Amino acid sequence: MGKESVNGLIRELKNLNTNKMYLNDFLHTWMKDDDEISAVFKTAEILRGLRELNISPKVFDSGLGISLFRDNSTRTRFSFASACNLLGLEVQDLEEGKSQIAHGETVRETANMISFMGDVIGIRDDMYIGKGHTYMKEVAAAVQEGYEDGILEQRPTLVNLQCDIDHPTQSMSDMLHVINHFGGVDKLKGKKIAMSWAYSPSYGKPLSVPQGIIGLFTRFGMDVVLAHPEGYNIMPEIESIARGNAAASGGSYKKVNSMEEAFIDADIVYPKSWAPFAVMEERTQLVGNGQFDRLEKLEQTCLAKNAKYKDWECTEKLMHSTKEGRALYMHCLPADISEISCEKGEVEASVFDRYRIPLYKEASYKPYIIAAMIFLSKFKDPADKLVNIMGSGINRIL
Repeated sequence: MGKESVNGLIRELKNLNTNKMYLNDFLHTWMKDDDEISAVFKTAEILRGLRELNISPKVFDSGLGISLFRDNSTRTRFSFASACNLLGLEVQDLEEGKSQIAHGETVRETANMISFMGDVIGIRDDMYIGKGHTYMKEVAAAVQEGYEDGILEQRPTLVNLQCDIDHPTQSMSDMLHVINHFGGVDKLKGKKIAMSWAYSPSYGKPLSVPQGIIGLFTRFGMDVVLAHPEGYNIMPEIESIARGNAAASGGSYKKVNSMEEAFIDADIVYPKSWAPFAVMEERTQLVGNGQFDRLEKLEQTCLAKNAKYKDWECTEKLMHSTKEGRALYMHCLPADISEISCEKGEVEASVFDRYRIPLYKEASYKPYIIAAMIFLSKFKDPADKLVNIMGSGINRIL
């Protein structure tokens, strides 16, 4: 990307209203208006362009990016660290087992104690229905109170790195990949995406990826199809959001119980396993009550149910039924690859291997998306700040 292209994006950003993003959190995409969503995409592209031009976007001379991962992570963990580092922040992981949280320290106390020089807190808490998003709101309220009481010189921004409801950094990275693949936002209207359940030999995968996809992609006039076997429902309120988005954007949203039907003439396919909403609710209740013997029984029941749908696999045959047999295959990774990572999984090895490079490109947008979310929360006029960065021309690599 050349300097003129970056400057053009900065001019476009200047015309967007980002006032409500200043000193605010990023929790769910549907909490942000169209200008704010567009601003994240443009800022992410600008930051990517600056790195390509060897211009440093380091806007912090000191400060912490604090990460709390309550579930395993590779891509999102390193993306958060990369985003913070790109902007000049050090990263400190909060390991609950090595903190006073293990001794009963309250959320309010923990949030304030870690935030004395914190500029952003990234949290991943996605495994238990009704818990992850609730915890993030508690942390946000605690640091807001600490700021108002004069304990904190600044209020850290909270970024949702995946909760039980949404995975905004993933869905926005996915969408930026789609925008670039098809040549612009204006090329997306009428494009069909099949967000489909796929078989996995594991149990308890979060709902937040399919919910994030249908909650965001329906905003762009796309024809979004959610496919899953009977009983593998997601949260009904997220489906309501998707239907409302589709109606407003001129796109469509529908649900089918056939992977084959969903894939027909699709421009994009996203086969990904998840656990049924009802199962995730029951799992949360059992863990909360300490009924681990029943939890093990639930897991075995769910694995047996999953095994009935081993034919829900992204195959070469299914890919041939997509638009001109060339649909864009997407996945948040890691995928369950048949005969590679498991005997039978979400996708045939030949399909995955053919799309390996596009999949890596899809993942590569996440550090810039997260950096954009942080950047937009820290500057009242982000476009002017980016003009200054361009003008300074400080090399990232000396």
